[in-house]
Amino acid sequence: MKTNFLSRALWISMIAGAFFMTSCDTAPKGDAAEVTGALETASGGDVKASIDLASSNVVFVGNGVGKNHPGTFALKSGEIQLKNNEIVGGNFVIDVKSLDMKQSDSFIDEKLLPHLLSADFFDAEKFPEATFEITSCEPYTPAEGESVVAGANFKVSGNLKLRDQVKNITFPAHIVNQNGAISADAKFDIDRTEWGMQYGNDESLKDKFISPTVNIQLTLAAKG
Repeated sequence: MKTNFLSRALWISMIAGAFFMTSCDTAPKGDAAEVTGALETASGGDVKASIDLASSNVVFVGNGVGKNHPGTFALKSGEIQLKNNEIVGGNFVIDVKSLDMKQSDSFIDEKLLPHLLSADFFDAEKFPEATFEITSCEPYTPAEGESVVAGANFKVSGNLKLRDQVKNITFPAHIVNQNGAISADAKFDIDRTEWGMQYGNDESLKDKFISPTVNIQLTLAAKG
């Protein structure tokens, strides 16, 4: 009986220890973001649309061995810059400490969430904010490749600053601008190790392996 209990406890700990856990066959699909070094931010907008914080957020899901534990970050501030009714710049600030797991139980609330906010991952005490600054927003056509985002019509590039490391990422997005009321949706994959999150990124860990790929689902709403 004792041996069975220990074996069961070990198995549970191996499964529960994974970051953003979701089995490979259920991992959400995302466009592969192009990642480069930081670029010069865009400017020149003469109209500003403030981001609606209540209707905007960032959802993440990663994949490894185990179950799906997506989380959501709220935004603290942000704006979109327009010129001749076209997006030419903008930025938003992510409140890292606002991390909210979509599921809730004693393991998630007391162990997983604190671990994600720790120095192994987001290091929220040291880096309580992440930022995204647009460097370009250009028309996107299906000829450039089929996007997982329905109606993708723009290719957005921006500097993502996370854990004090900055990389430029480029991804397709569906953006609608109706008389200054803007909505934007994107779903893309990034490699978390590009921003210094190395924890669990070793395939020799087998059941404890955590994929470096993280799916980001971005939802923005703004109005001038």
